[in-house]
Amino acid sequence: MPARLGRYAVRRRIGSGGFATVWLAYDEQLDSPVAVKVLAENWTEDSHVRQRFIEEGRFLRKVESPHVVTVYDAGSLDDDRPYLVMTYADQGTLADRLEVDSFTVPQACEVLRQVGEGLQALHERGVLHRDIKPANVLFRTVDARNGVEQSQRVRAMVGDLGLGKALDVSSRLTMIAGTPSFVAPEQAQGEHLDARADQFSLAALAYLLFTGRPPYSHSSLSAAAHPEPPAPMSTDERPFPRAVEDVVRRGLAADREDRFPDVMSFVAALREGLGDVGVGSLPQRWVPVDPGPTQPGNKPSLVPGAEELPEPIPPRTRRRWPAAVLAGALLIGGGLAGWAAWRGTHQNVTFTDDDGTLSVTVPRSWAQDVSLSGWMPPDSAFSQSALSVGDSGDWRTSGQGVFVGLMPEDKLPKNLPQHPSCAHLGTSRSNTEGDPTLTAVSTGCPGVIIERAVRVSGNTLLWVQVRSDDAQTAEEVLSSVRTRGSLG
Repeated sequence: MPARLGRYAVRRRIGSGGFATVWLAYDEQLDSPVAVKVLAENWTEDSHVRQRFIEEGRFLRKVESPHVVTVYDAGSLDDDRPYLVMTYADQGTLADRLEVDSFTVPQACEVLRQVGEGLQALHERGVLHRDIKPANVLFRTVDARNGVEQSQRVRAMVGDLGLGKALDVSSRLTMIAGTPSFVAPEQAQGEHLDARADQFSLAALAYLLFTGRPPYSHSSLSAAAHPEPPAPMSTDERPFPRAVEDVVRRGLAADREDRFPDVMSFVAALREGLGDVGVGSLPQRWVPVDPGPTQPGNKPSLVPGAEELPEPIPPRTRRRWPAAVLAGALLIGGGLAGWAAWRGTHQNVTFTDDDGTLSVTVPRSWAQDVSLSGWMPPDSAFSQSALSVGDSGDWRTSGQGVFVGLMPEDKLPKNLPQHPSCAHLGTSRSNTEGDPTLTAVSTGCPGVIIERAVRVSGNTLLWVQVRSDDAQTAEEVLSSVRTRGSLG
């Protein structure tokens, strides 16, 4: 861990991907924690990647909104790597919040309003987000004054722009055009986009918040390109007004001409459809401050030469929000059950190979048969970095698991392996945006098998095979693959 990044004292690493690492740091001059995003070392000489990294900061800097992550500063390290200094989201993400508790309908509406305002601010500056989902909705505490009393409240922000997403994923393995379960059809088809693509994603987020389940479980962008209408939101246990169903369905219209003209029109119509239930009785602290998700750590010592000890981070534990916050509000009862069931298969664990080059995140239930020691690719005289994680030793034929490995090749194969056990064999489809990629998705295996080959450097391919009982999990595991270090 570096001691400093520019003038910022580093406290700890927040996260990393193939293109960048994000550090929690401290601005000693302004006495404030910040997030510092640094371009990965192995991309320093790539002018295209470097330019896109810098442009992310410029796009964010254009937008002045309390509901969009702010870029405060930018610079270059001694090794010429650029970095961005950004808002530190000390309250985690919407995905974090949904893991530990439900939202009331008024709380959900307030999330959607604030995210909508952030998107509207981006759109007014000519910027599309392109990847709205729970993990990209961030929360931070802000000071609020009510009369003579000062307290903290939580604010929702839009983070990780679609442009930034293309830079901040390993080997560009994540679908650069968006996340299949939330992406608009025209975006999945590679068409010219406008602000209504983000509106579609916001409507998908609304569906998830209200029902506890995502509207789609697409395994690939090709599936997202031609979506069927989602299942009705209402159930016997959890009915919604017809007006709310109509608003969300219009936001999710396959033809963008049928959607609302802008995101705030969608938000306004949604709140109107919910009426008093949607607005409810929201306290000033509409989302309680949670001390558990992230902590800024100690301030740097002011004594020259004094050793700075990291502050222990309290463990995340399942907790309930104070009853006063929930009183009088409509709970997402059936939706919570649906969300809990969906998340139950997504309690994850991350594995890194012995070389520290590759990593992948999988459901904890898969971690029964693990190999991290590399492999010998066909027709190769040298071993290569690789890892394999599965729910049994024979997961490749009758279980769930993932293989990730490097192999010395300078060209993509013409076709990917077929799986005769699958009812519907996938066709190998190429993607030339970013690193050249070849993907095939087979279904009815039972479940789904995704094969992917990516040319991550001039003489190296990354090979990934994922086998899962459901497409959503397969896509999540595929998107979690990371590469680190120089690949030649």
